[in-house]
This record gives sequence, C-alpha cells and structure tokens, in this order.
Amino acid sequence: MRAPGFWQNTPTQPGWQARLLAPLSALYAYGTARRLRQQAAISPDCPTICVGNLNVGGTGKTPTVIALIDLLQQRRVHVVSRGYGGRETGPLQVNERTHKAADVGDEPLLISAFAPTWVAQDRAAGVRAAQAAGADIILLDDGFQNPSVAKTLSIIVVDASLGFGNGRVLPGGPLREPVKTGLKRADFVLSIGDPAAQDTFRKAWGPSITIPHLTAQLEPLETGMDWRGQRVMAFAGIGHPEKFFATLRGLGADLIRAEALSDHQPLTDALMKRLEIEAMALSAQLVTTEKDAVRLPTSFRQKVLTLPVRLRFDDEQALKTAFSHLTLP
Repeated sequence: MRAPGFWQNTPTQPGWQARLLAPLSALYAYGTARRLRQQAAISPDCPTICVGNLNVGGTGKTPTVIALIDLLQQRRVHVVSRGYGGRETGPLQVNERTHKAADVGDEPLLISAFAPTWVAQDRAAGVRAAQAAGADIILLDDGFQNPSVAKTLSIIVVDASLGFGNGRVLPGGPLREPVKTGLKRADFVLSIGDPAAQDTFRKAWGPSITIPHLTAQLEPLETGMDWRGQRVMAFAGIGHPEKFFATLRGLGADLIRAEALSDHQPLTDALMKRLEIEAMALSAQLVTTEKDAVRLPTSFRQKVLTLPVRLRFDDEQALKTAFSHLTLP
C-alpha cells in the first residue's frame, strides 16, 4: 500500500491531517484493544512464535520468518499464515509444486520452499492442523493483533527507515495499535535496515522501546550473477518497492526503468506483456523480487530474473538464547 505523506511525520510533530483524524484513530485503537481482550481460543501444545508488526503494510515479516526457520533448523518448524491474496480458506498445507499464488497467497508460497507452511483464515484451525502434522514449533506469519492463538514469543518487525511513522493509529497514521500498547505484549523489537536507518530509528524510537531491541539487514543472496553494468528494467509489488530498486543500484545494475506495483498486485498476462515490450524497447532485462516471482504467469517465468535477498541478524544470540528456553512437546 502507498502510505499518505503525513503518516511519515515524526512522532513528536504529527501533521494537521493526523490531528484532524485523531478521533477516528482513537476509535480504531479502541476496537483493536477490545478484540485483544478476548481470551485466546487455544493454547498450543508446542511453542508458538509470532512474527508480527504494529504497522500496516510490509515491514519485512516474510524474510524474518525465513531467517527464523534457518535458526530453528534442528526443530520441526511449521509456519501458519492467513494466506493474504489467495482464495483458499484452509487450513491447507501449501504445496510449492502444485499451488499457485492465486490459491494460497504469494508469501506462504515463497515460505513453503523453506518449511511446511499452512494457510488458514482461522489461525487457530491452522495451528491445530500444524500440530497434528507433527510440528514442534510453530511460526505465526503475522497475527500479532489476532487473539485466537496464545503466543509463546512475539517479535515486532519494523522497517528502520520508516519506524512507526508519526506514531498515530489508522487512519491518522500507519499503526494498528499504539506503540506503547503493542510493545507490552511483545518480547522483541526487530528493526530492519542499514546502519544509517538504524541510527535514525534509535533516535526517534529508542526511548519508547522497553524490551530487547534486535537489528538486522536485508542482503542480496549470492547467486553468481554479476549485476554491474547490466541494463535492467525492474518491477516490484512489495510493501516498499523503492528498497528493491535501491538494492539493484547498489549492486551496480544500470536501472533503466523501475515500475512500482501495489503490494500483492496480480501479475497478469496483459501487465507482463506490457512490461516485456517496454523492456525490449529499452534493451533491458526484466528483474523482480522473489515474492513477485512466485506470482509470475508460467509463460513469463523464464524471461524474468529474480534477485533474492536474505535477512542477516547483527547479533542473533539473544534469539538463540530465547529459543533454547522453549519447552518442546
């Protein structure tokens, strides 16, 4: 989603639009708090780690889930997701070979290459299905504001360059609930960004963070591809496409054109044909993200290069220590 500019104001200086929308923001925050007061429907028999956020839109939850799967590789980890953008209501285990993004959503389809993944609009049903299939640790992809499942640990993921915006709740700001309220239920804050972005985040939000604060960066995965001097036309339908374009430039690619799509936007044949024609006219190679690649029409997959990225924790010891204390079934 494209956030309005006033959402990005500093927390101490919200714009007039945010102040005008304050009554609606208060109403939204009240509705969230009321829903969260409901008793959790199930307490899973195995540890359940929630990777959530306070912001709407993309903050880096999917690469965080993939990184946690790697950290927990000695365990039988299953992932439960709502399957945003898919038509399956579940609970259904994702099969990366037979399912399409239109069936289960692009993020679950991508994650399923790393660990057994379930889509379920009813998260409690998804957790029960994962337990029955032998999971001894469950990663909840999103769902921090969903009270239907009790969480063992909760990690709040935030884009370091954007922070928590102006600190206001929807529609006056980018938050699902106030920062102070959300952090009371969380165990870690994970800010994702380069050192400059992390410094900006600490200055703006450090005093508000009273729980362990972890940092991480997204780094291109080494694939042997030399991007230096490559004429490319990039497209991305993720939370913040400009970050993907900046990564390509940082690798030395000659980014001739960059097309920012809506998050989860369907990559139709018509859209891809237009992009292909434009790329040919510019003598440029089409490039996209892993998340977009799983939504590509089959006829175009061989025509588009993918630039994968992976999350690297600056210090993962705190997570390893927390995970070592989990009680397994």
